[in-house]
Amino acid sequence: MMSPTMLHTLHVRRPGLIDRGVELDSTITEMLAADSPVAVGVSGGKDSCAAAIATVEHLRAIGHTGPIVLVHSDLGDPDPALNVEWDDSLPTCERLAAHLGVELVVVRRAAGGMVKRWLKRWANNLSRYRSMACVKLILPWSTPGMRFCTSELKSAPIAASLVKRFPGQRIISACGIRREEGRGRGASARTNAPTSEPNKRLTHKRSRTSGVNWNPIAAWTVEDVFSFCAARGFQMHEGYGLGMSRISCRYCIMQDLNDQRVSASVPQNAPVYRTLVDLEITSAFAFQGSRWLGDVAPHLLSESQRRGLVRAKEIAARRVAIEAQIPSHLLYERGWPKVMPTAEEAVLLCQVRRDVASLYDMTVTCMEPAELLARYADLMALKAQKDAATLRKKTGRKLHRKEILS
Repeated sequence: MMSPTMLHTLHVRRPGLIDRGVELDSTITEMLAADSPVAVGVSGGKDSCAAAIATVEHLRAIGHTGPIVLVHSDLGDPDPALNVEWDDSLPTCERLAAHLGVELVVVRRAAGGMVKRWLKRWANNLSRYRSMACVKLILPWSTPGMRFCTSELKSAPIAASLVKRFPGQRIISACGIRREEGRGRGASARTNAPTSEPNKRLTHKRSRTSGVNWNPIAAWTVEDVFSFCAARGFQMHEGYGLGMSRISCRYCIMQDLNDQRVSASVPQNAPVYRTLVDLEITSAFAFQGSRWLGDVAPHLLSESQRRGLVRAKEIAARRVAIEAQIPSHLLYERGWPKVMPTAEEAVLLCQVRRDVASLYDMTVTCMEPAELLARYADLMALKAQKDAATLRKKTGRKLHRKEILS
């Protein structure tokens, strides 16, 4: 655990403000004045802890009498080999709720945690490739630009829980997003995070709910966060005492290398580490783009896994080279497929599919040009029907066959 002394040491070098205050706009001010329910999403990490403490203090200072809850979305699993949640994440959230004297609501994805989602996604992606529902093999992992780990396993379960809990109300869903976090990592929505914005997931006609997201500590620095929590005497997540810079999953697609190495030094984190490396080996897709999780702590792997990782890297390089032959206008984009391949392109696509299938020792369809072109025709006809249905829903007008095929 991180002791008060450790926290103090962190801030002797770079002290932050003890209390910067919460960020408000007219929407949040109006909703708080109306005693709207407030739910603060908490993960166990420093930012959500600071956001929760600052928010609850502000609500009590202004005499807010509406409901206040903390909400934790658990991405873990009872099986240690599938559990990406740190052992101290839920306990930290429980300590936080007790510290503030508010209720903690714990939600989970009905179909399972993060690792089960990645494993299922890989199985689904293989099935899609076999039937040519995609033109390239798709990785199992979430990515910085495709964070379904957040949208499916956090935002969706939390919103569903809040809609059920607060029918007929306008709900405020607060979290610990800080703009500073978006800097130095390339383009990030966090850099320009607004004070508040509509949350479509909280809009539910039957329950008569609506709501907004609120970023109460968006302007805070990391030093502000640590100083504030230390001043409030809150016991932070044990990971910070070990040297972690941020707490999310034990292994996260957004982690830097140092955090991964620290995580790998914790014995309780080894079982899920091996599971994730096994998926790297099976899929031949690195956990973080070009950076392989298996390279972080090879001493935790068996000899068979280390050999498998070498082979996976070879397969990945060959797959990339093979798929690089696909013309850019045939690659996936929104609304794919948009064009029929030419006869020559069909021959090339079939060869690509044969070569990729050989790498993964799997049987696929559409390895002959006639079959592939027929599949494209079916996909484009299905796309036209979907587009027509979408347009009909918008305009209320049934389209003629010529319009659908045009």
